[in-house]
Amino acid sequence: MGRNPALLLVLFSLLVGLAVADWNILKQRGWSNGLNLKISLKNYCESWRINVELNNIREFDVVPDECVDYIGKYMTSSQYQVDSERALEQCTLYLSSSFAWAGDGKDAWIFDIDDTLLSTVPYYKQHHFGGDKLNLSSLEGWLKQCKAPALEHTLNLYNEIKGRGLKIFLISSRREHLREATVDNLLKVGYSGWTELILRVPEDGCQEVQKYKAEKRKQLIDKGYRIWGIVADQWSSLKGLPTAKRTFKLPNSLYYVA
Repeated sequence: MGRNPALLLVLFSLLVGLAVADWNILKQRGWSNGLNLKISLKNYCESWRINVELNNIREFDVVPDECVDYIGKYMTSSQYQVDSERALEQCTLYLSSSFAWAGDGKDAWIFDIDDTLLSTVPYYKQHHFGGDKLNLSSLEGWLKQCKAPALEHTLNLYNEIKGRGLKIFLISSRREHLREATVDNLLKVGYSGWTELILRVPEDGCQEVQKYKAEKRKQLIDKGYRIWGIVADQWSSLKGLPTAKRTFKLPNSLYYVA
């Protein structure tokens, strides 16, 4: 049977393209192969993801194009769910440890919102899983539709913390004009009973998220609250002083917030 020359040419071009991409990713970026390891694209992208979680890779605007499919598969996989569940199990263990709450109404816990209580993965699924530079107007338009689903394991932890009598504060980098939509979305998927929802007002607009959230924590502490824990998906929500007695990081390699 004869072969189609055009088809062979297309296949050859694809193979050459993959070879060039492999060279660019694994060699031009300084990957060592001193142990004669065969480093694949999957190895590279998993290493990129892990180093985002470790806060070694910072201030990226987009997910590397060659890793978009890999990150998308991870963020919609059972592995992402299991990783999140393991992180939140540590919160439960911490809550069950030997210390006792003071019971004076000043014991507090902080949650971030996006990709902590509510998932923006459906939005990013429509936008190249972080491979497209963020369009804030587009994201906020989606948030106003109140379509973000709850992260099930966080909802369970939230209700457990609420049941223990701690005051829950939600500190988000969402802007104040999203308050109504944020409240509606939270209530719609099962969150209720928080003490305060703190969003960014215009005066906070020029601050980096880390400084903004640290200042909000300080205001709570100045009011006498003891912050026992924080759950968030970004390091900027956890770092900075003052902080909580314990912090818990959920996985998220779709975007970086400084």
